Amino acid sequence: MSYNANAPKNFGEVRFKYDMRSDTVTRPTPEMITQMTLARVGDDVYGEDASTYDLECRMANLCGKEAGLFCVSGTLSNQLALRTHLVAPPYSVLCDANSHINVYEAGGVAFHSRALTITVNPKNSKYITVEEVKKSFIYDDEDIHCAPTRVISLENTINGVVVPIDELKKIHAFAKENGAIMHLDGARLWNASVKSGVSFEEYGKYFDSMSICFSKGMSAPIGSMLVVIIELLTNYIHLNRWRQSGFIAEAANFAIDNILPLLKNDHERASNLASNLSEMGIKFDHPVETNMVFADFGSVGLNTFDVANELEKCGVLIMPYTDTVGRIVYHHMIDDGATEIITSTIKKLIK
Repeated sequence: MSYNANAPKNFGEVRFKYDMRSDTVTRPTPEMITQMTLARVGDDVYGEDASTYDLECRMANLCGKEAGLFCVSGTLSNQLALRTHLVAPPYSVLCDANSHINVYEAGGVAFHSRALTITVNPKNSKYITVEEVKKSFIYDDEDIHCAPTRVISLENTINGVVVPIDELKKIHAFAKENGAIMHLDGARLWNASVKSGVSFEEYGKYFDSMSICFSKGMSAPIGSMLVVIIELLTNYIHLNRWRQSGFIAEAANFAIDNILPLLKNDHERASNLASNLSEMGIKFDHPVETNMVFADFGSVGLNTFDVANELEKCGVLIMPYTDTVGRIVYHHMIDDGATEIITSTIKKLIK
């Protein structure tokens, strides 16, 4: 997957009926925009933005935490959490090799926190396990040439896969036994909770900090919430400031009330597409559990870019990951028509 800063821009232009490259492409609905205009705004630095404060309290309560800090993006909320957890080097952050903080945050862990990342490639091709954490963890009393692990950062969902709550419990127990901090990149925790039935409060029991996005499949234009224990809040505030952020906070509130209940439909549609593709002999890079389909078109002799080009002609955009694997992401702006187009187009290509 790549993002080219020099690619032609199409500002605000809706050129395709179905944009399934990512769930970040979701746009504010007219009703969301109306709610944004009703925000009770003030200068948030002075604690005077009521809409932002209400959202922070709401998310903290939802996750069973004491405080929330509204941030502009998931990358910012992740980096704020890690920077505040990491006090005096040398130290390391243990994470999945495929995780956002390792691959898609421009080396932020090294740049902002001066930390080494210890990456784990999960043997199950889904998520890292406690046994893998134990093998990769760098203990305080190890070789003095090494950087002890201070933070274990997990992601849920990761590539559309839900990390089982029992695995999170085991990793949390190990972390506490060894003085490590637990951080969750929960950009798509909404999807994990809908699929698993596990509440945000239950997830919150096993993490010291959690980053949760409002722009991935939730239609808010921007925004991510960092929920933490109250002792850490002042440290975060030094590094994050808003002014009249209430307009964006109201978009997030609307998303929780009105878009969150729709996520189960995304999961059903993704499952239906996966079933159709599987019948054609197509395999998948990751299990299809939530709203993401990683289709291995190479398994039936197709090139991903050829598939993407044909779908584009039919009004569907997908994300070519590699020559053989394409990512197809469902969100509330996608209906069953997209599944029908993708299925019929690929059938023709295989023939």
